[in-house]
Parts: sequence; C-alpha cells; structure tokens
Amino acid sequence: MEFWERRVLAISDGIEHIGNLRWELALCLLAAWTICYFCIWKGTKSTGKVVYVTATFPYIMLLILLIRGVTLPGASEGIKFYLYPDLSRLSDPQVWVDAGTQIFFSYAICLGCLTALGSYNNYNNNCYRDCIMLCCLNSGTSFVAGFAIFSVLGFMAYEQGVPIAEVAESGPGLAFIAYPKAVTMMPLSPLWATLFFMMLIFLGLDSQFVCVESLVTAVVDMYPKVFRRGYRRELLILALSVVSYFLGLVMLTEGGMYIFQLFDSYAASGMCLLFVAIFECVCIGWVYGSNRFYDNIEDMIGYRPLSLIKWCWKVVTPGICAGIFIFFLVKYKPLKYNNVYTYPAWGYGIGWLMALSSMLCIPLWIFIKVWKTEGTLPEKFRKLTIPSADLKMRGKLGAGPRTVMVNDCDAKLKGDGTIAAITEKETHF
Repeated sequence: MEFWERRVLAISDGIEHIGNLRWELALCLLAAWTICYFCIWKGTKSTGKVVYVTATFPYIMLLILLIRGVTLPGASEGIKFYLYPDLSRLSDPQVWVDAGTQIFFSYAICLGCLTALGSYNNYNNNCYRDCIMLCCLNSGTSFVAGFAIFSVLGFMAYEQGVPIAEVAESGPGLAFIAYPKAVTMMPLSPLWATLFFMMLIFLGLDSQFVCVESLVTAVVDMYPKVFRRGYRRELLILALSVVSYFLGLVMLTEGGMYIFQLFDSYAASGMCLLFVAIFECVCIGWVYGSNRFYDNIEDMIGYRPLSLIKWCWKVVTPGICAGIFIFFLVKYKPLKYNNVYTYPAWGYGIGWLMALSSMLCIPLWIFIKVWKTEGTLPEKFRKLTIPSADLKMRGKLGAGPRTVMVNDCDAKLKGDGTIAAITEKETHF
C-alpha cells in the first residue's frame, strides 16, 4: 500500500492539489501509446497479427496462475468467498451499476467497438454464431479468472490470519496492491509477479488496440474522401495517439488518481452506457423494427435467430437497463476515494459534466432532427421514426449481379449493378 500510494503515485491529499507530473508514469504511458500506434497504423491486417499474441498470451498466464493458486493453502476459503453471494448487497444500487459496467465493458457493448470491427467481416459472416460464442467464451473466462484471483487472496488471508474480506480490494487496488502482496508470500514470487503483470500489460494493450481502431474506423468511414488518400489514415492515428497521450498526463500527476476515479466513475461509467443501451434497443426494436432487423439477419446468415432475441431487444434489455439506471439515480451516493476522501462540489460538477457530455448527445441530436424536419410535430415524429425506403436487403435487390460494397464515394454504379469507376482500390475498411 505504501509503495503504491507513496512511491508509484506519490498521491496528494486531494484533487485540489494536482502536484507534479510523475515522469516515470509518463514514460510508461508514452511507451503504451507508441506500441499501440505501430501495431494498428497499417489497419486490421497488422492488428490481427498482434492480437494473436496479446489475446492468447493472457489465457496461458491465466491457466498457469489458476493451477498455482488452487494448490496454495487457504485457497478453498478464497474460492468459497468468491462463490457464496452476499444477498444483502442487492439493495445497494452501486452493486447493480458495477455489474452492468462489468458486462458492458467486458463485452464492449455500446462502445462502438463490435460494430466497427464487425464491419470488416464478409456480408454473409454468421454474426449470430459469433455472438453466442463470444458470450460463452467471455463469461467463461471471467468465471475462471475469479478462481485464479480469489484462490490467491484466500492464501493471503490464510497467511495473515485475517478474514478474506479484509484483503479483498476492488479496481486498481486489486491489481496493484492486494494480488501483488499475495504473490510476495508465494515461493518464486518474482516469477509469479512477472507473469501476472505481463498478463495485465497484454490485456491493457489489447483493449487499447480495439478502442483506437474502432474510433479510427468510424472517422475514416464518415470522411472517406479525406482520410483514404496517401498516408492520411496513419496521420489520423498518430494525431489521436498524441492527443490521447497528453490528455492522459493529467491523470499521472500527484493528484491524478482522484481525476482517474472521477473519469472512471462518471465519463467511462456504466451509467452512461446504460443510457446509450436504452436508446439503442428502442431504436432497433421499435423504430427500425425488430422484424425488419430479423429479416436483415436472415438475409446475411440464411436463417432467423430465436424469437427470444426479439423480445430481448424490445422489452427485456431496455427494461432492465432503465430499471438499473433509475435505481442508481434514486439512491445515488456521492463518490468517495477509498470510501474516505470526499470530493469538493466542483469535482462532482466536473464528473457530471463528463457524464452528460456523452448522454446529452442523443436527446440533443433528436431535438436537432425534429427542428429541421418540416411539418407538424406528429408529422415530424412520423417521418423520423419510419425506416428509410432505400435500406434494402442485399440479397433481395434482384436476380442480377449483386451490389458490390465499395468504400469509395467516387465509385459510380451502372444500371446493371457493376462499378463504373473506382478512384481508390486499396482501403483499410
């Protein structure tokens, strides 16, 4: 704890005292963004090769740590603590929000990552099968990882002779305080510590690749004439990396941990993602239409998914998300660092400003579209909630040549569906 807070973070006594920049952490952040840039600057081809290592290595490390953890004395108590729930915590709204946050970030839901990266697949790729496999693999990994973590925490509690609840941490404290401290009590502790932190590094880089690649894909797809020429895509990635690096420096000051927790709890929180998820489900299930969306999926994969999925889009998922979101707002408690430090009023104001900056985009855009649409208010809503007639399914456009998906706005379609001219043949999308 002392090494983490006094040597690594050199944490100040509050967000009011930002203090000096921790140059060691700044160099680590620079290395992370440099690695990220050179791994994704050539598009998904280079990223795919890197992910073979960054995605598989953590599984190997997790398996090694799991085998070692369950063989330690006291591991059974840690596993028991992991598997037996405390039902009294269900009345705490933060538990529900944290659970929702875990699901959203673990599956990258409502972050745009799956949508952006999925656009690289072939049109007839079985996305339904991929979705089921991803859910099973991700949930299974999280479940197994719990055994690897809590078996070691059980060993730590056994060695110290204290209840496991006293050694269990959450957030950065688990990765940088509780687990490393437990590792120091094991034989060959430098080896296990090295493997553990290598796993964390690869997991962090993997997440960083995906988020940056998704943002780049979205920007390039919105402005293809600008960024699909020469080395403009590479320059875009470089600009994003540089800007992100300098934005991250404020969290590497002596008071940066307080800013990091504000950002983690408000800007990048489950509350914001729950809000976005509600609107996404309403748009797909009710505005665009679940049956129409089913037709699109059938056109791609050749069959219709289970009817249960439709009701999840329309009722179950938006209902659960709305319930958790309202529950959190009704029983909202101000954020505290380590359950001790209370932020000043302006700190909470910054936090809510970051949260609203993402949530207000949706109602604000709705207001703008309603304002610009001609007609009475009912006519405006009718026009804006009816899917466009040109959203035809690819497989039902006719018996002639199939439409070619081209990422070049200068390409022209002939009457027979062939491409008349393509000014750029190479694309990263």
